[in-house]
Amino acid sequence: MDVNDFSQVFFAEAGELLIDMEQHLLNLDVAAPDPEQLNAIFRAAHSLKGGAGTFGFSALQETTHLLENLLDKARCGELALSRSMINLFLEGKDILQAQLEAYEASQEPDEASFRYICEALQQIDAAPGEAEKLDPVEQLTVAISTPAAQPDPADTAPRLNITLRDLEQAEQLRMLDELANLGEVISHECCADEISVVLETPASADDITAVLCFVLDEKQIVIRPAGGATLPEVVKQPPVAEASAAVVPVAAAVPAVAASVPKATAPVPAPAKRAPASEAGNIRVAVEKVDQIINQVGELIITQAMLSQLAKQLDSAQHGMLLSSVAQLERNARELQEAVMSIRMMPMDYVFSRFPRLVHDLGSRLNKDVELTLKGGSAELDKSLIERIIDPLTHLVRNSLDHGIESREERLAKGKPEVGNLILSAEHHGGNIVIEVIDDGAGLNREKLLAKARARGSNISDTASDEEVWMLIFAAGFSTAENVTDVSGRGVGMDVVRRNILAMGGHVDVLSAKDRGTTIRISLPLTLAILDGMSVKVGDEIYVLPLNVVMESLKPTDELLHRFVGESQLLQVRGEYLPLTMLREVFAVPEEVGVDEGIIVIVQSAGCRYALCVDQLIGQHQVVVKNLEQNYRKVPGISAATIMGDGSVALILDVVELANLSNQRRESAAQLGYAEGNMS
Repeated sequence: MDVNDFSQVFFAEAGELLIDMEQHLLNLDVAAPDPEQLNAIFRAAHSLKGGAGTFGFSALQETTHLLENLLDKARCGELALSRSMINLFLEGKDILQAQLEAYEASQEPDEASFRYICEALQQIDAAPGEAEKLDPVEQLTVAISTPAAQPDPADTAPRLNITLRDLEQAEQLRMLDELANLGEVISHECCADEISVVLETPASADDITAVLCFVLDEKQIVIRPAGGATLPEVVKQPPVAEASAAVVPVAAAVPAVAASVPKATAPVPAPAKRAPASEAGNIRVAVEKVDQIINQVGELIITQAMLSQLAKQLDSAQHGMLLSSVAQLERNARELQEAVMSIRMMPMDYVFSRFPRLVHDLGSRLNKDVELTLKGGSAELDKSLIERIIDPLTHLVRNSLDHGIESREERLAKGKPEVGNLILSAEHHGGNIVIEVIDDGAGLNREKLLAKARARGSNISDTASDEEVWMLIFAAGFSTAENVTDVSGRGVGMDVVRRNILAMGGHVDVLSAKDRGTTIRISLPLTLAILDGMSVKVGDEIYVLPLNVVMESLKPTDELLHRFVGESQLLQVRGEYLPLTMLREVFAVPEEVGVDEGIIVIVQSAGCRYALCVDQLIGQHQVVVKNLEQNYRKVPGISAATIMGDGSVALILDVVELANLSNQRRESAAQLGYAEGNMS
């Protein structure tokens, strides 16, 4: 292990500290700041400064040093906070993030932004009242023309006596090597469970403690001046209000994926006690390794399904033990699959944590007061999906703020509270997760949507249901905004939102009421690697329907079938007429069988509901999803493929695209019939 091993841990933990700092800044009440929140922000800056100094990240160290000084004055009552100060601190957080990313990429941070933020923070420190009068552009001009202040030389300690306790012999030698990277080891002494080192180093005691706390508990570290008494706090005892911690430990990592993100409203956790190596609760593993394990487990599931298929052909009286073993293998394979899949699951907090800042900044630009509520952040979703849902959710939130929630004046005129409400929630429903974006704004205007649709050439009836009208907002190029702004109004985005959600195997619904608000509901499968499916047979071919789109199945009768416009047929189900799609015709499967001899499956996805005619229902089971486009090519009406227990390949149907294919086929047939009629 060398200092680079520590630096990688520092980058991960520093990112979490910055996220935590931002959340506390957003939640801080300027008029009556909560001491605990101020202490938490101060501790984050303090820990960042210590780590940055140890690794020689001078720009990061200087910026956090200035920020730390201001926060220390604020928590001691020497500095009165203002909204402009909080905005500057948030801007400083963004610059710290950029500096951190630059150092992680082995590059130097942007000099102009570094000098700008240092000058702005120094002006607040020198004259708090004058800082608010400066325009940001003026601050930047002054900052660029003024050299940045150098780090305080008083932060260094030439020689320190460092004692590390409760360490095994191998850990003692490893810590000795690491301390040698931080300075010159003058002498050292190893005992049964501790090591004492005299270290000559330019790093301060605080800086050394901050780095060592990434792998040790603070109680294991004692640092004194080489001449005698314990330092005031190297462990210095913080003020009573902040006695919980000086650094955040490494312990909070999401198994097998990136580090977990703290909840938007959660307080900063106190340092966890360091467990012995054998009891360590979390490890960081590259996502590629997890994906490789998942792929291998998928192959194992396929092999197990093949064995189960073969076992069904055996006589239970003669091969009872073998059949019992195969059944046990099936149970174990299912448990292994569930355990491995859970490794890729991440909490929705990873997504939700970025929206308080977005709502704060966008609300300020739009001159709207909005209160954001986050619910269900602990609900988990597959990492591949959680990364892809960020952009659609961001667009929906921006749309709610711009179009949904009214201005202060409009809300007051309607008798509403001046502050608007925006809710982001996530909840598990069976094998799906339901994510909702809810606002208490003006709601959708049915007449305005219909008028806009007709102006664009859409032939939509006045009797169309509200659900059909609301879905118009997802049409490409559709926008009811009167003015185009830098936030929205160009009619792009909502169609991309729906397209991306459909590509993830989900669907989106809209609920709205005038002057009461709008709810946009997204339903997604928890993972795309495994799905519960229903196998159906058409001729000699096996197809798989995702189980979450199957509503019911029934045996058709002549009374339920109605012919409509040429060859098209409708199925009447409890007073509702559904278009009937013959799966045999869509995929040109030979050996045609009549509708009355088949089975009807009612399917629904993304507001699309229709009847699908198949020859036979095979059964329900889990299937391992294989990407067809990467391994073969894109096939219309097919989303993926899987391998069945007998080794054959079954195609997984795309319900929405299948309906479009069927509609296109009907339209082509109708046009052909019309043309032939004219010719005759």
